[in-house]
Amino acid sequence: MSDPSGEEAAASNAKDIGERAADWVQRRAFWTWTQHEEALLNTWLAESLAHRIAYTRVETAWNRTARVTALRSSGPVRRTAKRSWTSLMWVRMAAALVVVTAAGIGAEQYFKAPPEVTYATAIGKHETIRLADGSQIELNTGTILKTSHSASHRLVKLIKGEAFFTIKHDGSKPFTVIAGNHRVTDLGTKFLMRSDPNRLEVALVEGRAAFDSADGQAESPIVLTPGDSLVVSDNQIRTIRKSTQTLSDELGWRRGMLVFENTSLRQAADEINRYNNKKIVVADQAAAQMKISAAFPTTGVEDFVQLSHQLLGLQVERRGGEVVISR
Repeated sequence: MSDPSGEEAAASNAKDIGERAADWVQRRAFWTWTQHEEALLNTWLAESLAHRIAYTRVETAWNRTARVTALRSSGPVRRTAKRSWTSLMWVRMAAALVVVTAAGIGAEQYFKAPPEVTYATAIGKHETIRLADGSQIELNTGTILKTSHSASHRLVKLIKGEAFFTIKHDGSKPFTVIAGNHRVTDLGTKFLMRSDPNRLEVALVEGRAAFDSADGQAESPIVLTPGDSLVVSDNQIRTIRKSTQTLSDELGWRRGMLVFENTSLRQAADEINRYNNKKIVVADQAAAQMKISAAFPTTGVEDFVQLSHQLLGLQVERRGGEVVISR
């Protein structure tokens, strides 16, 4: 008589291997492939014959389909964000065949997508998410992100806003954060990520992280080390160094504080506005360019107004849900 528990374990193991093989093929087909990823793949393939068989089957099915549909040329191609739904389905079907052949799992069971959970914070709110793997994500004001995981990957999509990630590293199960056409892959990391319209910033606090993009802006992954801050805007990528104190100030929202150092009044007002429904309007250019060095609670609209009036000598006018500051 067969051992049901043994069969279930074998099925689960085969499913994990099939998913991992499919993940490797997808990454190689749709993202910029680097020497680092090639080394990781070779390490995984060397671990067991089952890994090599699963990868060969998935890759063979993908290549056969790619030739038929002319989705992939015979030479090198630049990876883009425009993924074909048909192509992805063929990769997944090949993985399912690996699972079905190895363990007899029904295809309909395999094709069930990993659950995706959406988290959102309202204006002025701050929420901490603790994941099953021990990782932690802190969401700042007005943030939306989605999480999903499978046997082969852990994935977060930052739709908008700002989040601080404390990731438990697992080399066999990468943790990836995607924002638009860009992604950050954890290499044992604490990092801050902020996605605004037309601007993305990643600041590394601890560990390492690899940044790359699907739109060609990053030709090869950029490995960030503590103190690196990478900014993507106007179709350009630049990396700057930040001190420990600067990074601590930027993370002040985790303590309910906003810290400004020689910051223009308009920039400070825009930042406080992220956390409050009552908005501060700096009405003229002369006032907007004035510099301040101060710390306010994230709810400190009135503190900001008082400083502007009493210390900077500016005029204050209240108009419904707005406070207008001017010379």
